[in-house]
Amino acid sequence: MPRTFAYCRVSTAGQTTENQVQEIAGAGFAVEPRRLVTETVSGSSAIEQRPKFVKLLDRLEGGDVLVVTKLDRLGRNSIDVQTTVNRLAAMGVRVHCLALGGVDLTSPAGKMTMGVIAAVAEFEKDLLIERTNAGVARARRAGKKFGRPVALSNEQKATARRLLAGGESVSAVARQLKTSRMTVTRARAAA
Repeated sequence: MPRTFAYCRVSTAGQTTENQVQEIAGAGFAVEPRRLVTETVSGSSAIEQRPKFVKLLDRLEGGDVLVVTKLDRLGRNSIDVQTTVNRLAAMGVRVHCLALGGVDLTSPAGKMTMGVIAAVAEFEKDLLIERTNAGVARARRAGKKFGRPVALSNEQKATARRLLAGGESVSAVARQLKTSRMTVTRARAAA
């Protein structure tokens, strides 16, 4: 008979996993307390950086069922989630996600769902990159300058080179111009 495990995660110590636990029980999954894994760790942490999930992986065996309330409990992004689900499927563990109607993500329908989610996530990422690039191009056309502001004006650079040629040290010139030694060194090299 397959064992049922639940993985419930929250991001901060001020949060509780109680809602997730109740949601899993309400969906009809009977999870023994010793098979309920709760963890407080940021969602931006990779699975390998989640100590309780790593221990859970050691406990899971082929035929077991792992239940989560949402996909984001399993990973940072769709690729991370898909990698985790594939890893569990390779172990023979079925993964049920309540937010997707309790579908087994390792079943053919679940794999299709995961594929659609991954495709949508990739599409959203591509749209974000496209919008960002269009915004940068528009700002450049409008004359916006990007990057760090210049530390020394052309006049100050000329002064630095003149002082250095007159025997002043890089440190002394940097103090006089109220800048770093590296900036003075770069001004000298640009000559």
